[in-house]
Amino acid sequence: MLAGRAAIVTGAGRGVGAAAARLLAAHGARVVVNDLDPAPAASTAAALASSGGEAFAFPGSVMDAGFPDALVAACVERYGAPHVLVNNAGFLFDAMLHKMSDEQWAAIVHCHLTAPFQLVRAAAGPMREAAKAEMERTGRPADRSIVNVSSTSGLHGNVGQANYAAAKAGIIGLTKTIAKEFGPLGIRANAVAFGMIDTRMTSAFREEETVVVGGTPVSQGLPKHVAQMWQSEEMLRAAVPLCRKGTPEEAAGGILFLASPLATYVTGHTLEVTGGMGI
Repeated sequence: MLAGRAAIVTGAGRGVGAAAARLLAAHGARVVVNDLDPAPAASTAAALASSGGEAFAFPGSVMDAGFPDALVAACVERYGAPHVLVNNAGFLFDAMLHKMSDEQWAAIVHCHLTAPFQLVRAAAGPMREAAKAEMERTGRPADRSIVNVSSTSGLHGNVGQANYAAAKAGIIGLTKTIAKEFGPLGIRANAVAFGMIDTRMTSAFREEETVVVGGTPVSQGLPKHVAQMWQSEEMLRAAVPLCRKGTPEEAAGGILFLASPLATYVTGHTLEVTGGMGI
């Protein structure tokens, strides 16, 4: 379905990103595996290669100056212009709005909104030029797809996540704009909004699960009592029509659909992969 197509997946060292990289590779994509942490990125890339796929790791922070351009350039050098770009990298830096620092706000908006914008901008040149060349040769460009990860927090807001909710809402507007600007060249742009997917972000805080922001380790996950609440059948039945959390593989399925030829006439859309949460 994606045989020979180049795909970039950010935040692909673990969780949904790793599952998306595995699924794209299983359908033939050649995958550039990005993650902030080198070891998980290398592990995912090695797993894809051992399963018969083609992949390489390109670790680093999507928030670093010049990194989006370097990531896209690495893809172009190895595999050519990307056919698929998945903006998945992210982390949490939660606080109640009246206690949230400028640093917390800026870091999350940068990671979840500015960095995806910069990556799309970096990929635009190679993707658009490849499409134009195809149109000159055949009259029609190949299908290309940008998938931006949003969240139910961006759709409905969430207590303690003013920064995250604002960024995830913003990514939906960005996605629709990309769809309108790039559509004439066959480049589609869609968002996928996840609900309670079973990852470190929806588990209880653990000391080893941190992201370093400005030299300070920031724990990833939920407060213990909140995480326990979301483990209860009563809570899941009340909030999620399917009565359970989703798996990273189920979340990745939404990404694969939007990136694949099955969705060649789908653009500007936000696909909710939530088990019905929020309806």
